[in-house]
Amino acid sequence: MGLLSLFKKKSQMEQAETPVETAETEEFEIYSGMRVEVTTLDGDLLFTAKLMGLHGNTAELYQYSEAEISQETEPLHVKIRGYHDHDRKAVHMEATISPKPKHIWQVEDLAIAKVGNDRAFFRLNTNIDATATTFQGIGIGEKPCKLLNISVGGACIGSEHQYQEGDKFLLKVKLLEDREVSAMFCQVIRIIEKEDAKFEYGCRFLELNEADEAKITQNIFAVQRKKRGIS
Repeated sequence: MGLLSLFKKKSQMEQAETPVETAETEEFEIYSGMRVEVTTLDGDLLFTAKLMGLHGNTAELYQYSEAEISQETEPLHVKIRGYHDHDRKAVHMEATISPKPKHIWQVEDLAIAKVGNDRAFFRLNTNIDATATTFQGIGIGEKPCKLLNISVGGACIGSEHQYQEGDKFLLKVKLLEDREVSAMFCQVIRIIEKEDAKFEYGCRFLELNEADEAKITQNIFAVQRKKRGIS
């Protein structure tokens, strides 16, 4: 699907002549300044960035996390996943990117694959011991749990302790042995009851700033590299 096909126009000629940046319709889903995640076609996270200079099917990516790839690489065909701050929707795109100086990537042939209501970030599957500490209510205190997956936006944990939707706790986990313990303030947004009186909880992170998000992203990169046998 072409990038401009999301916008309602009176004619095909008007559609072709209208840049994405200036279109003002209900279907407007992408914009300059949108935070995006760039992955391989197989789904491996490459880096996070801001989509800038959007014009037609071209743009630039301003990388703000460490990358799995060198900027001396050849052009790459990648998937780009963006998040609309107002509509709370995820926009799935594909494009070819080429390196430029100062951690900038040229984007060509940008095309939207689909738009969804999900806001999930790239998720890395794990199975790591962790703890969840609540500071009020009946279950106050620290409880053991398993970190099942993690993203920049949240995590899924497994626990025998029963939480309620909306409960908040401090999640502590060491993603790698040589890394410091990460601590994230979480809120339960989804509950899945499992066999043997166990539960899985989908949680979102609260009160994160850009530095916190960058740290989580770096840890995700580190775990991903270890899984793939990259030092």
